[in-house]
Amino acid sequence: MDLGLKDRVYIVTGGTRGLGRAAARELVADGARVVVSGRGEKSVAAAEAELGGRGQAVGVVADNADPAAPGRLIGAARDAFKRLDGVLISVGGPPPGTSDTIDDDQWRAAFESVFLGAVRLSRAVAAELDGGGVIGFVLSSSVYEPIPGLALSNAFRPGLAGYAKNLANELGPRGIRVVGLVPAHIETDRVRELDAHTGHADAARARATAGVPLRRYGTPEEFGRSAAFLLSPAASYLTGVMLSVDGGVRRSF
Repeated sequence: MDLGLKDRVYIVTGGTRGLGRAAARELVADGARVVVSGRGEKSVAAAEAELGGRGQAVGVVADNADPAAPGRLIGAARDAFKRLDGVLISVGGPPPGTSDTIDDDQWRAAFESVFLGAVRLSRAVAAELDGGGVIGFVLSSSVYEPIPGLALSNAFRPGLAGYAKNLANELGPRGIRVVGLVPAHIETDRVRELDAHTGHADAARARATAGVPLRRYGTPEEFGRSAAFLLSPAASYLTGVMLSVDGGVRRSF
């Protein structure tokens, strides 16, 4: 199936590792070009090289919480590729903790990076897109059900999903789509860190796997292919969709 991605240009934040990098890799494999961002110079340079170098990918050191980040990312896409077709907003998960252990500074930092940074970037990209453009958000299964020990994610991810649904209604008349991806147990450093945080990583993984109908963790490649499809012209009549990439963990309709 031709997804229609050839020569289209996407910004992928958090594109130096985990789910963002997996999505960027699949976009490039299908002919798209990407601007990937991350917070470290070495990781950004490594991602740019892996994705094919300047002809296919441009790396930008940027933090989603930085108000200047949207302008820099959009400018990089325009300078390098002369167009912009969409964005996938992925940000590293906030630190674990319960409501009684997280202080005000941690709440503010998570709000800036997970929520406000994503809103700010989506707003800036929306102003640049024409009909056929797309804005994607990488969310979490905490959108549907709180995850024990992840109070920050439980608070901000559902709000971001609500914002994405609202944005889909607002941008639909302009022909711009808004989509969300809702991963659960995908084999990334973040998930391994959360398993280890329990103090019994193997037992935590076994419990999680037992709750997945497919009885395994997903791979980053599986997530990346789902993201590439949703961002592509092949998904042109899908907007306001929250796609669960979770092996069947979410059992409700």
